[in-house]
Amino acid sequence: MNRTMTGHKMTFLRLAVCLLFVSAFLSRCASMMTPTGGPRDSLPPVIVTMVPDNFTTNRPTTNHGKIYIEFDEFVQIKDQQKEFFTSPQMKKKPTITMRGRGIVIQLRDTLRPNTTYALNFGSAIRDNNEGNPLYSMRYVFSTGPEIDSMVMSGYTADSYKADSVSKSFIWFYPADSVKDVAEYDSTVFNYQPAVIARAENNGIFIAQNLKPIPYRIYAVEDKNDNQMYDPGTDQVGFIDGVWNPAEMPDFAMWYDSIRQYVSAEPQLYFRMFMDKAFKRQVLSESQRPKQHQALLYFSAAHPEIRSLRFDSIPANRVIVDPQTVGKDTIALWFNVPSSSLPDTIKGEIVYLKHDTLNRLQPDTAKLKLFWRLIETKEQEREREKLERERKKAEAAGEEFEEPEVENPFVFNMPTSGDLNPENHLTVDFDYPLVAIDSARILLTRQLEDNSIEDVPVELVHDTAMLRRWYIRASWVPGGQYTLTIPDSVFRDVAGYANDSIVGKYTVYDPEKFATVKVHVSSRNPESKYIIQLLDGNGSLKQERRDVMAGDVQFNYVPAGEIQFRVIEDRNGNGKWDSGNLVARLQPERAEMYANAEGESTFATKTNWEIEFTMDMDRLFAPVTMQSLSRLLDERETQRLRREAEKRTKEGPKQRQDNQQNMNSSFGSAGSMFSNFR
Repeated sequence: MNRTMTGHKMTFLRLAVCLLFVSAFLSRCASMMTPTGGPRDSLPPVIVTMVPDNFTTNRPTTNHGKIYIEFDEFVQIKDQQKEFFTSPQMKKKPTITMRGRGIVIQLRDTLRPNTTYALNFGSAIRDNNEGNPLYSMRYVFSTGPEIDSMVMSGYTADSYKADSVSKSFIWFYPADSVKDVAEYDSTVFNYQPAVIARAENNGIFIAQNLKPIPYRIYAVEDKNDNQMYDPGTDQVGFIDGVWNPAEMPDFAMWYDSIRQYVSAEPQLYFRMFMDKAFKRQVLSESQRPKQHQALLYFSAAHPEIRSLRFDSIPANRVIVDPQTVGKDTIALWFNVPSSSLPDTIKGEIVYLKHDTLNRLQPDTAKLKLFWRLIETKEQEREREKLERERKKAEAAGEEFEEPEVENPFVFNMPTSGDLNPENHLTVDFDYPLVAIDSARILLTRQLEDNSIEDVPVELVHDTAMLRRWYIRASWVPGGQYTLTIPDSVFRDVAGYANDSIVGKYTVYDPEKFATVKVHVSSRNPESKYIIQLLDGNGSLKQERRDVMAGDVQFNYVPAGEIQFRVIEDRNGNGKWDSGNLVARLQPERAEMYANAEGESTFATKTNWEIEFTMDMDRLFAPVTMQSLSRLLDERETQRLRREAEKRTKEGPKQRQDNQQNMNSSFGSAGSMFSNFR
């Protein structure tokens, strides 16, 4: 977020606290009555007493005894591992047991001196009968003479999907307690956070019990619930620089009666991303699943192979084919006749491997690739059946005719259907091709008067995938296309050749689709963007790369809802680049386009032409507290509108039940606000 945030907003904190204290009091009074029938109980448990009292100071660092919290009804503890956490983290997690209408917390760790501790229960405490959760319950105490009382808010979002990341943990490190190295950032690996907060389902967090000092702040998703950051598993986010809650602008808070927890205007903005875990490079395994194929498995991406040699196969007959985006799995194809391939192929590979100091050094590894044909049960039964039929024919003095064997040449290509003329025909082969007689491929088009015309056709190799080819032509609507590929046009490394292939196709009728035009404006004419057209569910349908100021068009868009994700392609490589925590590199920005009314989902119909104007300077303007609050307000407005439409479809009885649940749960909000001093 931009550090130069201006324009303090009026603080509603005091008013909100007063209102919610009243609502909590009313909730307590009402909940003491004995139910006499009617709708199901939807009230959460109410705290009756805490011993020692909440906000106790000068607690001992050892021999701390037990904490007892009593409720107005019997309760249960649910999802304790996921919901309960302490701030700061304790080496030995407290134990929680049931006693009567309350819970007993036993602290088991030696505490830090002069430290404010918070026991955060999340939604773990629920009533015993209906399971109504008491949200955001916290027990706070200090081993010093005072309770730290500063508060800070923020928002955690997926940097690519531009949507909320729920239940992520926010870690606060006092700036003067961690080593600041310019070349790299190892804070989350080498230090324990002094204060921990957690975002709610909407991505908003409210961090409490902070000191009025500068902090370095990080957000971690923690999918494993281990209170640790696991690169490659957890999303992570960080904010450049240091942040002092005493110097932050005011923010408003309110109770979200639908989600049943407190929400706030965010002061901080985390764009979270999946960082890559460091892996030591080593050739971990080699296999030979097919006679003409071997697989090399590396433990890290992008292995650097210096040389590859086999005893029985010339180097120019070995085809290297990366199988994954990171190239950590590499296929080797042997372009020699089957009769020349031994059961065991011996050789060696020289590649860069990490040594004990994690330095990449040349290393030579021996390769021993063994293959043997192993029959399946079905193949064995078929072979035995043919053998019996052969002997029977010979005994009868008859000539035995070998049945026709299925051609082992395998390809994947649709042989009928409608074609998008912009995508052409895609053909994937099981093995790399070594010979192509493309001049024999014939494409014809039958017109409405039944006349037939030849259509020029071109076979194009994919630049990234070795076994993928495209059949391209000038496809136009109307009439039927017939593609004829005679036998033996394609021959692969195993010596297999295709049988005759015939495909019949029609071309998309543009009047059955929508056309979407986008006018792109930017003050910097050299800036590049990626515009992705998504359906209403957020699935990618079309993409335009290397977009600059000017016009972009999406053709053949199916009728329905669409959205746009726009990526600021800073390095112009045509893809979204994630961040790097250690290198302190933020991910490239990706934003969901919204019009001036805040709408981000749009309707299309058949034979429509719909136009949009995207101001990239506005879309990728620096994020401020005001702009982020406005964006979240717009999203919330759309969400409430969808909820209203859903309730309209549900009917009056369901709407009445939902409203009753919302009203009855409002009183539980006081449990969070009651912890502010």
